[in-house]
Order: sequence, then C-alpha cells, then structure tokens
Amino acid sequence: MANRKVLDPEQSPNAAFGARLRSLRDERGWTQDELGVRLGCSGAHISAVETGRRTPTRTFAASADRAFALGDQLQRQSQSLRFRALLEGFPEYVTHEARATEIRLYEVGVIPGLLQTPEYATALGDSTVKRGVATKEQADERIRMIAQRQASLVRVPSPLIFVVLDESCLLRPIGGDTLMDAQFDRLIEFAELPNTVLQVAPFSIGVRRPMTLPVTLLTMPDRSLMSYAESANRGHLERDAASVLPLLTDYHQLQAEALSRASSIALISKLRKGTP
Repeated sequence: MANRKVLDPEQSPNAAFGARLRSLRDERGWTQDELGVRLGCSGAHISAVETGRRTPTRTFAASADRAFALGDQLQRQSQSLRFRALLEGFPEYVTHEARATEIRLYEVGVIPGLLQTPEYATALGDSTVKRGVATKEQADERIRMIAQRQASLVRVPSPLIFVVLDESCLLRPIGGDTLMDAQFDRLIEFAELPNTVLQVAPFSIGVRRPMTLPVTLLTMPDRSLMSYAESANRGHLERDAASVLPLLTDYHQLQAEALSRASSIALISKLRKGTP
C-alpha cells in the first residue's frame, strides 16, 4: 500500500466522488478488484474513478449505490458531476423549460437542441471530444439531456413552441448529406405540428434583424416571463420583467421580418439533398 495515492476531496468534484468511493470500499475491506466484480467492471476502472481520472457514469453510480446499499446517494452526487459538462445555469433553466406553457427560441449557427436528431446531436458531441473540449462521458451526457428535454415536450397540454432559425443554422454542414437530410426532415416534421411555428430569418434581413445573439424566452403557467441566454462560460436565467419584456418585443419584431411558416418550410425543402 506504499504507493497508494493520497486523495484530496477538495481538489475537484471528481476527486470528492473518488474519495468517497474509496472510503466506502475501505470500510467494507474490499479490494478494487472485488468492488469491480460487484459493479461489473475492472479494478483498473475503480482505480480511475477513485483517483478522479474518470467521471462516474449514471450506470456506475447506480451500481455502486446497490453495492453499498446507499439508495441513490452516489447517483445524485454523480449527477452534479455530469452537469459540469453543461454550462452553469443551464440545468436550472431545463427545469423551467419542462413546465413552460410557451417556448420561444432564436438560434444562430446550429440547430437548437430541442429540434436536433440524435445523429446531429451525436456529431456535435463527437466534435467537442475531438477538440478536447469535453470528455466522451460529458458529450454523452449532453446527448442524454437533449433527449430528456425533447421527451418533456410531449405533455398535456402541449406547450406552444415558436422557433426562429437564423439562416446560418441551415447552411452550416454537420456530418454528411444523409445526416443533414434527416435533420431537415425533422425540422419539417416539427413545423407541421399543431403547437409549433417554425420560421427562418434569412441573411437578407440585414440591419432589420433586431436580435443577433441566441435567446430563449419562456412563458410559465402563471404567465410570468423569463429569458435564458448563454455566454462562452455560463448561462444566464433572467426573471426581471423589465429586462425580459424588451427581448419579447424584439422577438416579435424578428418574427415579423422572418420568412413565413410556409416559405420557411419551402426553403428547408430546397436544401435537402437532391432537391432542385
């Protein structure tokens, strides 16, 4: 045991989880290999989690909870680690999005998560891993979050969803033609739902474009408003009506300048592979 690494739980959330896992294992007198057998993984994997070199997955944490009879304590701790793959403020926003009666989105450069196909989301996630921006586990968590958000929209009564896509969202290639064709099909299917309005803001709007940065506006069941926007490092949720109402006005102006629903669908159809 002379070479046993000293763990500092204050170093990072990963280190805190690893230190707790080792403490629980030591209390029971199990070796890393013995715990690995109980969790269905190798002793080397246990070592990587304990030393903070690997972020525990949802499945790993659930298995550890069962092995140590902890209910869901480790799952909840690991969830906070996975949320670190998301911008600060975003997990809180998602809880409000799941309750909103109206959702208004404006996106630039990329199809918003609520409208992404799994393949599109995976391609974006893979790119962050290749660039070293995120680990594979973090990218997978983002994809799971997108699926959960999309599933939360299938509720009664259905929320009204208004989406304005900057033309750059459609022209930026993600993956190959087949992937983009499927994504365009998804947009058209979304636009044809009875509770949605999808519009494209073409480049030709020019200086008449009242918004240049992505933003989301939520109307809650009590008719209160909130907005969500992201910077490079964090997301910001705004509840002050004095700040949100001007954004809502800008959004309405953007919708007036954007292509109609029918014209937007026609443009998306033309961008599909093989369409004249």
